[in-house]
Order: sequence, then structure tokens, then C-alpha cells
Amino acid sequence: MHEERGRYGMKELRIALFVIVSFGLMFGLTFAAGNAEKGKALFNDPKFGGATAGMSCNSCHQDGKGLEKAADRKDLEKMVNACIKNALKGKGIDLKSSEMADIIAYLRSLEKK
Repeated sequence: MHEERGRYGMKELRIALFVIVSFGLMFGLTFAAGNAEKGKALFNDPKFGGATAGMSCNSCHQDGKGLEKAADRKDLEKMVNACIKNALKGKGIDLKSSEMADIIAYLRSLEKK
């Protein structure tokens, strides 16, 4: 009888681990995908990426105009930083940051419009 309880406990533990790992993966993928609404806010923020020119991405690309095909670029993250550094006179942002994921999600959302 004691053996039976031990097996039942292991089954519960496996199910619990499966649920925890599943939720972790789900939330991890959500974070990695970025948030387009947050990205839009960054797109309109004149201080995004340490910008000092008093301009935002929207200053040159009003409402994302001209960026409808930006999502096709393989080096989109590097292009975002190039714009931040050159046009906005900022420092740029970490390519793997949540800010980058958010701005990329916003730029990809422009393709759908």
C-alpha cells in the first residue's frame, strides 16, 4: 500500500512540473514576441534609446509611414539602433531587450495595416 501512494505522488509531481513548464514556455514566448502597444509608445517617445535630438521615430516616420515593409528585413534590430544613433542622436538599445522586442512588434504590426 505504501508503494501505491508513492507512485501516485510521483504522478502528481510530473503533472505539476508539466503545468509549470508549459506556463513558463507560454509566458516566455509572449515576452519574446514583444508588445506592439508598448512598441508604439516607444516609437513616439522622444527619449527612446537615450535620444537627445528632441525627436521620436514618429518625427521621421509619421504613423509608421514608409515602414510597412520593414518587417521583411533580417537586420531590423540593427536598423532600429542605426536610426536611434544617427537621426535621434541616442545610444541605442540592447538587441535582446524587452524594448527592442516591443518596437519590433510594433514595426511588424505596421505591415498588417
